[in-house]
Amino acid sequence: MTVSSLRITEIFYSLQGESNTVGLPTVFIRLTGCPLRCVYCDTSYAFTGGEKIKIDAIIAQAEQYGTKYITVTGGEPLAQPACLDLMTRLLDKGYLVSLETSGAIDMFAVDPRVIKVMDLKAPSSGELSKNRYQNIEYLTKKDQVKFVIGNDEDYDWSKAVLTEYDLPGRCEILFSPVMGQQNPTELAEKILQDRLPVRFQIQLHKILWDDAQGK
Repeated sequence: MTVSSLRITEIFYSLQGESNTVGLPTVFIRLTGCPLRCVYCDTSYAFTGGEKIKIDAIIAQAEQYGTKYITVTGGEPLAQPACLDLMTRLLDKGYLVSLETSGAIDMFAVDPRVIKVMDLKAPSSGELSKNRYQNIEYLTKKDQVKFVIGNDEDYDWSKAVLTEYDLPGRCEILFSPVMGQQNPTELAEKILQDRLPVRFQIQLHKILWDDAQGK
């Protein structure tokens, strides 16, 4: 029997703060719960609590904002299996749906139309062991892999993973500094020096709204 509801922390409308649709008005559906505990996590408020909402009601809330872009995020959205149903129903309605996932849970059943933004965990996250590298097989040209970089070790590790899994040949690559820990200018200079085929990004929402919840 299909589960018809999900535990939701918040549904809000804002500008996309990262990924290759940065700056575009987007509806964010933040699911509650996450099996990871990254040391720099900026959404720990989504670990617990939330409200159980029927999928029909979630879609109705998203529709009121009049944008075609929807991001399903968390927490870790795939920790709730009904997330798969939600994304497929949104896609069937014509939305462009992106999934922000840690990649720690099998992505095999994710609708192939979903734009997957997979966050491979670098050493400073404290969750390196949770990376499920098998998920790389499900990535296509429209998808993205994000590396959140906190120090030189993270940077060197990320470069090695790029090569080992031929990630630039599979999808788009995002390098993002841990705010307040990795100097963004230094990271940008390293990318240029090493001529890496990656997109540098800074979390726009933190610059605009100082990481306010619901923004």
